[in-house]
Parts: sequence; C-alpha cells; structure tokens
Amino acid sequence: MEQMTKKVLAIIPARGGSKGLPRKNIIDLSGKPLIAWTIEASLNSKYITKTIVSSDSDEILDIAIKCGSAILKRPDELAMDTSSSEVVIKHALKSIEENFDYVVLLQPTSPLRDANDINSAFEKLVSSEATALISVCECDNKILKAFKENELRFIEGISNNQYPFMRRQDLPKIYMSNGAIYIIKVEEFLKNNSFFTDKTISFIMDEIKSLDIDTKKDLEEVEKYINENT
Repeated sequence: MEQMTKKVLAIIPARGGSKGLPRKNIIDLSGKPLIAWTIEASLNSKYITKTIVSSDSDEILDIAIKCGSAILKRPDELAMDTSSSEVVIKHALKSIEENFDYVVLLQPTSPLRDANDINSAFEKLVSSEATALISVCECDNKILKAFKENELRFIEGISNNQYPFMRRQDLPKIYMSNGAIYIIKVEEFLKNNSFFTDKTISFIMDEIKSLDIDTKKDLEEVEKYINENT
C-alpha cells in the first residue's frame, strides 16, 4: 500500500508554561504524565516513522525521552503564548536532517486520541485526493441560524440569509476542529505555512475522543472516563 512506503513525522508540541493549568503537559493523568498518552499513541501508530517532542522545557524533554520519543529543544522565542503551531512545525522540519513525506501534529492535550485514530486518519488521507486532514467533532448547527451586523449596522445571516429561517433538521451538519490530529504533506505545509489547504478533508471523531484538556475540570472528566473504561 502507498502509505506503507511514506515517511511520516509526528511532532508533539509541549510548552513548559501554561496559564490555565500549571505544568499542564506533564500533569498526572491516571498514573502517567499527560504527554505520555500522546507519545504512546504516536509510537504505536503503524504509519508514523518518527516521533519528536518539541519543547522549551528540559523537564518535559526528559519525560519524553523516558517515554521513548525523540526530542527537539525549542528556542524560547518559539515558546511564547503567541507562538503558533505552524512556527513550531517549521522549526522542527528545518532542524531535522531527514526528509519526510507527511507531517502529523499531535497535541498532548488530546489524550483519548489513540494509535487507531491516527492510523484511520492517515489511511483516509492517503486514499483520497486530499493534501491535508484535520480531525473534527460534530457541533450544534444552531449557530447557523445566528445573525451578525454588517458595516451598515443591518443584520444578516452569518452564513447566508436563508439559514436563520430554516428548521434545524434541514440545516447542514457543521464541525469544529478538536485539536487531536492534523496531517499534511510536507511540501504543502512548506508552501502554504498552514495545515489547511484547498484540498483538506475531515476525520470525524466522537465527543469523548475529542475531549481536550485545558482546565482542571477537563482533566477530571477525562480521568473519570479512563477509570470507568479501563
């Protein structure tokens, strides 16, 4: 199969700082650091060739090594609150003396995304005509009935002027990125400096798999789910 011959780099970005939940990326989740869940998912994927944790924190990098991941020390200027995932990926690609066909972004705050999800997402991408894939979760389409003010202070539908007056069951399904999986051809990423191309497809995940840890409440919810299902 085509995907078996491709070189695939997974990058796990993990800053040391976190305002909402201190030391979030290495906080304990059911007996192991949060980031370990994502490292294990990446290492267990049958398509990922190399897994790298990019961080400004020596503590995080030490944990990553113990979990079996390669590491990349990130410059402080790329570890700010305003630093985008794109600049982190670009730094990693420039720092690694290897060529890869695909790059996969796996955020450590999505611990319930596992190797099977990564494998299925990759298979969907390479069997399509797409150049990129973003994991998503279905969300409430009621937002399509909303209005916004235009420059003349008159209201209009946020998408069009038909949706606000349609029944919800007749509205199209809508999806939000859940932050769990981003995959793109390396050449496309370097050309556009973005994970989104004009040929991007979705990988739909359920609400549970899409849980993202940003607060203590999120952590408790995920831990409860893990404890009830293991």
